[in-house]
Amino acid sequence: MKGFKRFLITSALPYANGPLHIGHLAGVYVPSDIYTRYLRAKGKDVISICGSDEHGVPITLKARNEGVSPQDIVDKYHLMNKNSFKKFGIDFDIYARTSAKIHHETASQFFKTLYDNGDFIEQETEQYYDNEASQFLADRYITGTCPHCGNENAYGDQCENCGTSLNPTDLINPRSTISGNKPVLKKTKHWYLPLDKHVPFLKKWILEEHKNWKANVYGQCKSWLDMGLQPRAVSRDLDWGIPLPIENTKGKVMYVWFDAPIGYISATRELTDDWEKYWKDPDTKMVHFIGKDNIVFHCIFFPSMLKAEGSYILPDNVPANEFLNLEGEKISTSRNWAVWLHEYLVEFSGKQDVLRYVLTANAPETKDNDFTWKDFQSRNNNELVAILGNFINRALVLTQKYFNGIVPELSELTDFDKETLEEIPKLKKKVENSLENFRFREAQKIVMDVARLGNKYLADTEPWKIIKTDKTRVGTIINISLQITANLSILLEPFLPFTVEKIKKYVNFTKWNWEMIGQKDLLPPGHKMNQPSLLFEKIEDKTIEKQVNKLLQTRKISENTTEIMEQKDIISFDDFTKVDIRTATILEAEKVPKTTNLLKLKINTGVGERILVAGIAGHFDPDEIIGKQILIVLNLKPRKIRGIESQGMILMAETGEGKLTFVSPTEKIPDGCTVK
Repeated sequence: MKGFKRFLITSALPYANGPLHIGHLAGVYVPSDIYTRYLRAKGKDVISICGSDEHGVPITLKARNEGVSPQDIVDKYHLMNKNSFKKFGIDFDIYARTSAKIHHETASQFFKTLYDNGDFIEQETEQYYDNEASQFLADRYITGTCPHCGNENAYGDQCENCGTSLNPTDLINPRSTISGNKPVLKKTKHWYLPLDKHVPFLKKWILEEHKNWKANVYGQCKSWLDMGLQPRAVSRDLDWGIPLPIENTKGKVMYVWFDAPIGYISATRELTDDWEKYWKDPDTKMVHFIGKDNIVFHCIFFPSMLKAEGSYILPDNVPANEFLNLEGEKISTSRNWAVWLHEYLVEFSGKQDVLRYVLTANAPETKDNDFTWKDFQSRNNNELVAILGNFINRALVLTQKYFNGIVPELSELTDFDKETLEEIPKLKKKVENSLENFRFREAQKIVMDVARLGNKYLADTEPWKIIKTDKTRVGTIINISLQITANLSILLEPFLPFTVEKIKKYVNFTKWNWEMIGQKDLLPPGHKMNQPSLLFEKIEDKTIEKQVNKLLQTRKISENTTEIMEQKDIISFDDFTKVDIRTATILEAEKVPKTTNLLKLKINTGVGERILVAGIAGHFDPDEIIGKQILIVLNLKPRKIRGIESQGMILMAETGEGKLTFVSPTEKIPDGCTVK
């Protein structure tokens, strides 16, 4: 913490195309809030910045699917997520919007500065264009067959089956998601940030100067740099986004990953007139909280932008987390396999801190981790109720019972008393070390050790046994228990803010700060406290069963729901007669080496034998389909897939869940028969 006058904390801007779920919270927002609250408790000059990312293709796709405008989508989810964050206790100084005027102005000026300085490469390339829709297609508006694994529904930027990054022109049989038609290549002009020119700077800045970064972040950055960087487009042909501040560029907007991180800057400008001291003064420590899928943008792309502009500081740390799974499965928004924050806040009213605690205890800091409802129940009942709540409740109830709610005097201390009190500043230092190194799971566990310390102290001293014979000694025991309670409440504030507010209300005292931890008189003798109540309550099996059944019902609906594709555009009979569909039989089948989904098939077409490559290895065992009669498109133009010339295409039926089934004659007929 030494060496910096102020702190700028940014949290990844969530897309305003859907609600927040526990994966978002565990990966980014809970750790960001813990760190910010810790800095505030220490009296640091700190601001926490976040907001909605309201541009990009995911938003336009959502709008198109729902038949509304992109503005309708971002208005809806910006408000929902902003309110959910607030109710959950995520205490941003500002929750801004990238659709705001100040953001458009900030991003435009940033772009113009780099443009005027000659930091972009201007290049004319061929990009897919939908003639019917009369528009260029962004990466996610194009689907086709992955050239690596044969997945027939890969996107223009990535195959979600094998995880390979793609360019739209890599796809086999590309099609527009707007019209369903095959797009054509058409020349268009774009601007690129030459990341390759920034490699020397990035290697020195990351690999030499920031070896202290988390292993997952440092390792991913090193991998990218070792593979070599290529120029990255900073413009797109879209009608939703920030228009390029260049003449004669109508219909072109900034790439969302160019304008989104600038949202941190524009939000700070919106928050304070002194924004420049947070962005341009080397005495400011900037920390980006993100998920692992955003590492490349926050550690390579955005720093290259900032370096090119020249007047901004660079992030001091980027403590990215891994992913949180749910009940052993990857969280999926499309399948509704998630625990949604806005629903949790209704169904578990007043239990924000329970979820904050569980997500921190299970934080995916070094590897993917799993959230289960049973673990949620167990940590609440066995840790929050039985350890933390139990100690504080006993200390406060005994004060009411034996001393009418008034803090008793402290008499002569035993060695055990002294040892107990001396343990608190030691634990404080451990908590600080963990927090300052972004080990939030560890920090929270150490804070809970203070509650364990209190429970052990009460259990060993047994004030309820000696109250009738030595009230003075009991007064000392209760006083020390109350000092532990007060110290514990300061340590807890970054983690469980709602619980701390309750404790402060019960003890009738709020004027504490982090540096007071370890003091023995946080609650002075004679201080009058209020009546306490339970901090936490047990969560019953039926409550958990309800949530588990809710997920199981979601899975059942997903498994039994078939999403039927909309009808493609009407074609003429003459167009149909151009397609030569024939019966054929599979003679041989084998997996294509170094692929997960491709099969090489030798088939009898009735007019000769042919080789086909099909992306069906994930659905069928090669040995099981030999002898199977199928339907093929005989006159499809041959195409090389993984070095193998595929001479035709199998016809398959596909469910909404991606399950493939052969389309075959109901009875054996000669190969080569035409389908009309």
